[in-house]
Amino acid sequence: MPKIQYKEINFRGKSLELIELINQVVDEYSSQGYELTLRQTYYQLVARGYIPNNERSYKNIGNLINDGRLAGLIDWHSITDRTRNLRRNSHWTTPSSVIESAMYSYMLDKWEGQPNYVEVWVEKDALVDIVGQACGGIDTPFFSCRGYTSQSEMWSAAQRFIRQNRIRDNCFIIHLGDHDPSGIDMTRDIQERLWMFGADVEVKRVALTMEQVQTYNPPPNPAKITDSRCGKYMEEFGDESWELDALEPQMMTRLIRDEVTALRDDDIYQTVCDREAHEKEELRMISRQYDEAVTYLKESEV
Repeated sequence: MPKIQYKEINFRGKSLELIELINQVVDEYSSQGYELTLRQTYYQLVARGYIPNNERSYKNIGNLINDGRLAGLIDWHSITDRTRNLRRNSHWTTPSSVIESAMYSYMLDKWEGQPNYVEVWVEKDALVDIVGQACGGIDTPFFSCRGYTSQSEMWSAAQRFIRQNRIRDNCFIIHLGDHDPSGIDMTRDIQERLWMFGADVEVKRVALTMEQVQTYNPPPNPAKITDSRCGKYMEEFGDESWELDALEPQMMTRLIRDEVTALRDDDIYQTVCDREAHEKEELRMISRQYDEAVTYLKESEV
């Protein structure tokens, strides 16, 4: 993990202590397979009582992490930006390597033959990697809403669920969003617009809920009074709101997996997994004997 110094920066004692705490938080989650965003790192520091929860504190942490990286005190691979990344085509060095790559990426649809069809939707793009990590292991489609989902994307989703309605008993969306005026309302909006477009699907909000807020005590924020939905929200929940980012990644993973597997027939799932493992092994055999296969085919052409 690279800590590379590009500038010499003299930090105050408290700043050095905070940099050490940042590294501890990041290392703790990295050892569990999670990459934290800046906002998730900030919330972990708030939840542990290291810093106050306000906009100034958030900006200060962002600046400190930038300076800590430049000074060689914070790893450049730690704290990810999931909204900006390079996209490019895949490449292979030999034909056999692409077959080997296909073996690793080869997957059967684990929902084939299942009575239910499930998708996981998350409000924020910044959390899509954590959601993706949870969904990848259980082969469940996931979608980043990026706030209120656009009309065109909602219509496309409805068509997808309508197709599933023809072959399934039930369709579900597992929805995760902020506990704030808009975040709560988004669950309703998804449900009502999908119904309007003719899709028979149940939207289940699994996070954040008030029960989770009371159980896990994430750091609160003031409810946004500029939000047109704030009045109704404050009548029901008071003047505080909570961001989904404040929920620990492993808790988010557990919530998703518990909800999805409860809707899955495990016997059907295992049958598909066994078939997939067998077919992966066939691809492995082809990859290992690629040169012999090519030689045989060339000789056959003569």
